Amino acid sequence: MTGLLSRIGRIVIALLTEVGQIIQLLGTIIRYFPRVFADRGLVLEQMKIVGSDSLPLVVLVGSFTGAIAALQATNLFAKFNLISIARPFIGGSIATVVFTELTPVLTALVIAGRVGGAIAAQIGTMKVSEQIDALDMMAIDKSRYLGMPRVMAAITMMPVLAIFSNAVALLGAYALTSIKFGFSVPTFFLSIQQFFSIEEIFRGVLKSFVFGGFTAIIGCHVGFQTDGGAEGVGKSTVRAFTISAASILVIDALFGVIF
Repeated sequence: MTGLLSRIGRIVIALLTEVGQIIQLLGTIIRYFPRVFADRGLVLEQMKIVGSDSLPLVVLVGSFTGAIAALQATNLFAKFNLISIARPFIGGSIATVVFTELTPVLTALVIAGRVGGAIAAQIGTMKVSEQIDALDMMAIDKSRYLGMPRVMAAITMMPVLAIFSNAVALLGAYALTSIKFGFSVPTFFLSIQQFFSIEEIFRGVLKSFVFGGFTAIIGCHVGFQTDGGAEGVGKSTVRAFTISAASILVIDALFGVIF
């Protein structure tokens, strides 16, 4: 029993230590945010990686997200023979789920896998190859040169990607409802217009902003902690995605409780 409690205690202490390190790194990076214009070349390069390079995958995921949401919603109503009654509300209900939950979370998970893991791999490779030590010798703060551009790019581009994902998700949802149940453009989109709330867009964008920041900061933290050569880089890539994905789901649950 004593051994079990000791093991749990060590895990808790290690977890709290890592959380403290992440918060400390975040504070250091935020301190360099006023240098965004001076370091705009680094920031724009990362914005391209997070934004335009990720857009095709986000569009693909978003379109199928909308189609699957529409499929589940219409199948549920059809199961109880309520599709004719629910027809005026289906577009609005799908839009609410897409705007507030599905696209922010799924887009964040896609970016966590594509960008968060890449950040950890890039910085981890620099760490094990002693390039970060070289930066320290040249008096270049790694948090400014490596961390700040990636975090700024993520918190800037994630909401943009979520908005693109919202748009294609609605098109995917309309395509499916049109093919399967014969929904017309007015029937589907007037329902969205009637029950649309700007708060839903704001909530989704706010989530994306937070998810992007967490994904980038965790990728940077894991990358800076990398050791053990090529094997360590591989482990860091997996670890960054695992922590980011778990954090996204936890934060999403907290948003549901708070808002």
